[in-house]
Amino acid sequence: MELRLLVTFEKVAAVLSFTRAAAELKYAQSSVTSQIRSLESSLGVELFERLGSRIRLTEAGERLLPYARRIIELTEEARAAVTEAEEPAGTIAVGTMESLTSYRLPPLLELFHHRYPQIRLTLRPTLGDETRQALRQGTYDLGFLMEPETEHDGLESEVLAAEPLVLVASRRHPLAGRTGLTSADLAAAQLVGTEPGCPYRDLFERELRHWAPPFMEFGTIEATKRGVTGGLGIALLPRIAVGEELASGALVALDWEPPFTLFTQIAWRRGKRLPAHVRLFVEQARRLVREDAPDPSPTA
Repeated sequence: MELRLLVTFEKVAAVLSFTRAAAELKYAQSSVTSQIRSLESSLGVELFERLGSRIRLTEAGERLLPYARRIIELTEEARAAVTEAEEPAGTIAVGTMESLTSYRLPPLLELFHHRYPQIRLTLRPTLGDETRQALRQGTYDLGFLMEPETEHDGLESEVLAAEPLVLVASRRHPLAGRTGLTSADLAAAQLVGTEPGCPYRDLFERELRHWAPPFMEFGTIEATKRGVTGGLGIALLPRIAVGEELASGALVALDWEPPFTLFTQIAWRRGKRLPAHVRLFVEQARRLVREDAPDPSPTA
């Protein structure tokens, strides 16, 4: 089996799309299709089921996938071992979420873009459960999580920062300026928020479940902030995501303290040997994400 065929197979298996795999590998789609057929021919089995415009792994493909990933990891590790003096190179598939990509990770992403151009980062927008599952399956090399728990089955994880949350409203909102707000005080408020599965939205809804206030879903953080600024309701968001709006007065922080704490974490599959370029990414994430961040200790 040729390594390039296994690399193509692993990419198609990760994204379940010949078109997307071709784009990420910078191949023509016909080349990806040809390589998969060549691998299937050499093994004498079908690796993917074609279901109209969709594909999925066959049982044979499922069995091959962990071996393909192990071979690719060992190849990258071997290359790094004999080329330590050369520029770091390789690919890293990273699962992350909008609030971290937009507000925590830019310094890290800019560093790798300018200083380590041979390291190719692929950011996959997913939320907690999906990210953890992809890490366990080996679909992602690394994942950023924002969770109250800091231990995850089958994963190694490291807390990078406590992530303060703030309840925000427009300056004209009836709750603006009131002190000592309780969860019961929010019962009549219109809630505005991001998509279900977002950890702070889910925890906020759980906290208010006894009063069940109405919830207006905006999807993204930017859309949520615009809705709140326009007086459509209140929203619980990471403080780092609303810093500019609080400073300018476009939004105000309400006097309500969330009864839960979230921690930004980086995670990878337990037992996975991290190649040198992936270890470099973890080290720089540890350094840059922690700069100017709140105390990362879960006991803080």
